[in-house]
Amino acid sequence: MRIIVDGFGGDNAPGEILLGCAQAMDELGVGILLTGDKARLEAAARERGLEEKLARMEVLPCGQVLSMEDEPTSVIKEKADSSMAVGLRALAEGRGDAFASAGNSGAMVVGATTIVKRIRGVKRVTFAPILPKSQGFFMLSDGGANVDCRPEMLVQFGLMGSVYMEKVMGVKKPRVGLCNVGSESHKGDDLRRQAYGLLTECKGLHFTGNVEPRELPYDGCDVAVADGFTGNMLLKMYEGVALALMDQIKGVMTSGLKNKLAAAVLYSDMKQLKKHLDYNEYGGAPIMGAQKPVFKIHGSAKASTVKNALRLTRDYTQSGIIGDIARAVGKKDNL
Repeated sequence: MRIIVDGFGGDNAPGEILLGCAQAMDELGVGILLTGDKARLEAAARERGLEEKLARMEVLPCGQVLSMEDEPTSVIKEKADSSMAVGLRALAEGRGDAFASAGNSGAMVVGATTIVKRIRGVKRVTFAPILPKSQGFFMLSDGGANVDCRPEMLVQFGLMGSVYMEKVMGVKKPRVGLCNVGSESHKGDDLRRQAYGLLTECKGLHFTGNVEPRELPYDGCDVAVADGFTGNMLLKMYEGVALALMDQIKGVMTSGLKNKLAAAVLYSDMKQLKKHLDYNEYGGAPIMGAQKPVFKIHGSAKASTVKNALRLTRDYTQSGIIGDIARAVGKKDNL
């Protein structure tokens, strides 16, 4: 398998991207096609002693970098020669099996929609991050790709998320919940109430009803469906609370000799807890609904996070999920 990687996407590019790609080649058995300024990639490789690793990767040169401040549509306009745009076009042309970038999320959504194109029948692509819960993990769909949504879009987000959780993450008969302000069927605004009715009628889903945000960390569902505005707010709050919680625990464990001794005893358990709560363990999230695999890596990703993202990208690509999504969306009784 060959994964096209945006060499200049994210806060720590190109060094950490390059190192993560090198680790992915060694540990995951994937080939890498990097996009970006070849001279700068070579300089980053020399700084980290990765010249031999870079020599095993193909570099697709380009002259621009798309920043986090750029407008999303820049990927098809002013920054059409950026490392992200060149990578997306390479995927569309069949030069690789998947594309991954830690760059501008909005631009990736625009690029996945206009360059790679949507699966026939998919109304909007969805950003679908995996998040930890008390037992295992759940998917949030949409995590920020679509601020304004119609009820039928939420149904498709649930369908695509359900297929992903079963095919890629190994969850049998995933439970799909609609994020809402209450569990009762009449709760929420018009969007939520209409979506509830459509989700209830959808034969392709194991819909379990509304789920309140406070239930998400406690195994409330396997796929949490939301419009992109609500989903992105949930995602950022979730990540922030997890980081704050671990900081508080660290503060308690290092506040005195007695606590430090206790921390030494609990070290392995606390390390496992930190790993479970760390969203970097998943590396990023697919942009589902595109005709070919497009994966968003966390913007602040270090090398290990990049490697984890490329592992999920590989699994996503090998699963055959795009065909399954096309079939699920294409069934008339699912919509």
